[in-house]
Amino acid sequence: MAAADRLELVVVRHGLTSWNSERRYQGQRDIPLLLPEALPDLDRLRVALADSVFDAVHASDLTRCRQTLAHIRDGSAWAAHPETPRFDRRLRELDFGDYEGRTWEALKDDPDYRAWVDSRGMRATPGGESAHDLWARLSAWLDEVLAQASEHGHRRVLAVSHGGAIRELSRRLEGADFWAGVVGQAQGRRFVFTHGEEGWQCSCSSAVPAPESATS
Repeated sequence: MAAADRLELVVVRHGLTSWNSERRYQGQRDIPLLLPEALPDLDRLRVALADSVFDAVHASDLTRCRQTLAHIRDGSAWAAHPETPRFDRRLRELDFGDYEGRTWEALKDDPDYRAWVDSRGMRATPGGESAHDLWARLSAWLDEVLAQASEHGHRRVLAVSHGGAIRELSRRLEGADFWAGVVGQAQGRRFVFTHGEEGWQCSCSSAVPAPESATS
């Protein structure tokens, strides 16, 4: 198989959970999807990806991402693909440490919490990770995805992950503002990489699903 010189990497966030609806920090807690409330957004994402064929599929190993992947894969063009999904801890959400299970309302007057917010993730949460820690594991995963594209000729790859992980990818790959990279449940980004003399570079990106104004 010829080596690929262009790769579409579609990274989407899991669907709605009860902790999302309560605005609780989930982090690496294994919270399942909130059903049936999560279904409309998941259905919209499934339609957006239905005709795409992915050469490789990755997902966070947490239940909400496994459930999201199972739902959007059902009935899609890539449902019968022989490639087994790869469930990877490196695609997990930021570890929020002591903040997991708590809400902004409960934390807003905590000076340590305010310092973490003001640092734009550069500080680690108490007992958790910093944005640098998150990027260390995401970048290791991304390097493997790009190496596999070169070796196996992959041209389109899907990953199901978490909001904080996608925000960090947007910040590092697109230069997006820390807060601007947030995506909603069952939404994500399509990153386009091209391979040249300097190796793989992210050349552009777009929203997944595409905004209604872009599809009408």
